[in-house]
Amino acid sequence: MEQKKLTKQEICWILYDVGNSAFILLVSTIIPIYFNSLASNAGLSEVDYLAYWGYAASISTILVALIGPVLGTLADTKGFKKPLFAISMAIGGIGCWLLGFPAHWLSFLVIFVIAKAGYNSSLIFYDSMLVDITSQERLDRVSSHGYAWGYIGSCIPFVLSMIFVLLYESIGISMKTAMWLAFFLNGAWWFLCTIPLFMNYQQKYCVELPDHPVKNSFLRLLETVQDIKNHKPIFLYLLSFFFFIDGVYTIIEMATAYGSALGMDSSQLLLALLVTQMVAFPCALIFSRLSRRYKTSQLLNVCILAYMGISLFAVQLDKMWEFWLLAMFVGMFQGAIQALSRSYFAKLIPADKSGEYFGIYDICGKGASFFGTILVGLVAQLTGKMSMGVAMLPLLFLAGFLLFGKAEQMRGKSRE
Repeated sequence: MEQKKLTKQEICWILYDVGNSAFILLVSTIIPIYFNSLASNAGLSEVDYLAYWGYAASISTILVALIGPVLGTLADTKGFKKPLFAISMAIGGIGCWLLGFPAHWLSFLVIFVIAKAGYNSSLIFYDSMLVDITSQERLDRVSSHGYAWGYIGSCIPFVLSMIFVLLYESIGISMKTAMWLAFFLNGAWWFLCTIPLFMNYQQKYCVELPDHPVKNSFLRLLETVQDIKNHKPIFLYLLSFFFFIDGVYTIIEMATAYGSALGMDSSQLLLALLVTQMVAFPCALIFSRLSRRYKTSQLLNVCILAYMGISLFAVQLDKMWEFWLLAMFVGMFQGAIQALSRSYFAKLIPADKSGEYFGIYDICGKGASFFGTILVGLVAQLTGKMSMGVAMLPLLFLAGFLLFGKAEQMRGKSRE
């Protein structure tokens, strides 16, 4: 009989989602709006602002894509995963604090790239911890709970940040001070929510410390890449994941920047995206329950098709009520597609190689989101129309859907 209550290890793991989600909520809401004000003060056009924001997001993920697989492989070594996780998280958290200091748009973007790279790196180790803290049959459930509680928990520091940012004049502080307080508050929240996991996590699956751990990590990584080539269901799934999750993260990264560039009211944009978090919480838990009745692959297909519809709707978006509607639909499927894709992959891979496999997974996910953000930015600049950049997103979801169907077909054959 399956245990219904979450274990202590599972709760500690979920709490990190609560902490880091506060930062990523800032990235999709307040940070691009603040960057827009810095860019406007420097005389940048709205199209250039959107493009530079996309380029910065891309650079941070490219950095992690280059080092992620090696770090992930190194993390599978006994005693390495926790310290590597702590270092990357610290880089992200301290970077979040430092965002409140720059007054120029370029220096702001440099710090943002470093903080975002730390955040993305920490998720390589965090995602690979999933196989250590729960059982195979509970992967979907625990993964979904992580995203669900992450969404609702991140609202606490976000609402407090909104009070500073929107009511700074009434409080009697400057806008710059309000932003500094918001960045400091979210960084502190991130650190505090990390402590239980850091104190209680124990690496269960690992390899023994070799004489040359770094060299050995490169060799194991090469073996894993060869292994993936020989396992077509894993290879095709990663290729599918590259496309559909790329579209998801591009929407997360650029939604507020897109709305801000269209001239929509900043306070309403922030409130709409707060609604996204509120909707995402129950919907992620609903999909967690549905995963007990339906195959993970079926639920993932529903999510991919839903996102294809969402991205098509975004192409013609030019009214505030449409942005509100878009925010609610994104909330319905955002947590589910991320949680289910993570747990689906965890079921495919060997547990003692979770770090190196999730390092490669990160390339195809957060590390690959540079493709979508650069694509949107380039097409927007080349055509002079932001809507043409957004029109590239449905193609990513279509490619992901078709490739995922092929991966499931191959997986079915391998079981026969």
